[in-house]
Amino acid sequence: MTDEISTGGMNKQILDEFLARPHLARIATTNPNTLQTHAVPVWYGWDGKSIWISSYRSTRKIYDLLKNPKCSIVIDAAEGKETGAVILEGEAELVTEPVDFVRTQTTWVYTRYLGPEGVQAPDPQSWIASPENLLIKLTPAKIMSWHW
Repeated sequence: MTDEISTGGMNKQILDEFLARPHLARIATTNPNTLQTHAVPVWYGWDGKSIWISSYRSTRKIYDLLKNPKCSIVIDAAEGKETGAVILEGEAELVTEPVDFVRTQTTWVYTRYLGPEGVQAPDPQSWIASPENLLIKLTPAKIMSWHW
């Protein structure tokens, strides 16, 4: 990630605070054969440098990223008088190993949205343990942000 925010009003501290909240993100990928874009809502985690998204290997976004790792992720929020958005662009990395790391990161992402008790439910636990599970890691080459 670049230390400089490409456009807009969020400095690093505001950006980190905004991305620390469990907003809904959307990842956009492109099928390299048809050039058709694909955008889908996802949960994410931000570690201050990279954004992490849990996914299954059999999804369209993974199919697209295997052939073309370039993607965009947008996170936006309108909460009362505060409105903001962040767009992250770059080349995604698909992380499948070590398996314990993938499970730990996936648990962290799900806990952000479901809470420590909710993540223990059968469905998120089966998703976390699934051999289909992997992580999308994007360390952005470009960040655009704004808030008001």
